[in-house]
Amino acid sequence: MLKLGIAIVGLALLGALVGPALSPFDPASQELALRLATPSLLHPFGLDELGRDILARVLAGARISFLVGFTVVVVSASLGTMLGAVAGYFGGRIDDLISRVIDILLAFPGLLLAIALVAVLGPSLTNVLFALTIIGWVGYARLVRGQVLRAREFEYVHAARALGASTPRILWKHIIPTAIPAVVVQATLGMAGAIIGEASLSFLGLGVQPPTPSWGTMLNGGRAHILDAPHLTLFPGLAIALLVLGLNFLGDGLRDRIDPRSNASR
Repeated sequence: MLKLGIAIVGLALLGALVGPALSPFDPASQELALRLATPSLLHPFGLDELGRDILARVLAGARISFLVGFTVVVVSASLGTMLGAVAGYFGGRIDDLISRVIDILLAFPGLLLAIALVAVLGPSLTNVLFALTIIGWVGYARLVRGQVLRAREFEYVHAARALGASTPRILWKHIIPTAIPAVVVQATLGMAGAIIGEASLSFLGLGVQPPTPSWGTMLNGGRAHILDAPHLTLFPGLAIALLVLGLNFLGDGLRDRIDPRSNASR
């Protein structure tokens, strides 16, 4: 499963990095005379309602998906790890405050909260990144907090504290590293969620704005032709499904490697 996930994600990343440069067609160029053309040797994925090459747009849209996924995961994981470590290590009022903020954010469905935030701030890629980060850090914070609560009672942590090690050193050198494997697994699954979130917001017109290619906007544009030109929605939909499936395979494989007991218990 891990190898399959690496293969799928690797191919998708390769397509995002070099695919648009190798494609003979500009994602924004139009051939209105051939609009809604079915897949052919020249256009393997066909053309959309404006005569644009769907393969070129799928490859260009992969860049948006990976950009959103990486950015949201890096910012959310960094913020969540920091706040979760502080809450778990210090406890008391600090833990109560951070935990209540987490509970409040978890009380709302994530996608609905993202829709509300982007609707208030305005549709743009920057606001999509902000909204997905706001709903994304809480999972990392809860995960790291639980790991820190366990790790702070280890003997070597007590020994470091007795030897006069500073709190930042204890956190960064002795406690947080114990949570990194779990954070890495969470990050792969969180990236899949961020990609779905961006596609959903773009589908609703709240994310990436035309003419910039995005898998979500491509799905929205193809809705009107679902019966007479299903390839408009088929290929971007498959791209989303395969990439998310690959990331989930990758996350499950990493979890099994890091914690073999999770695989044995299933």
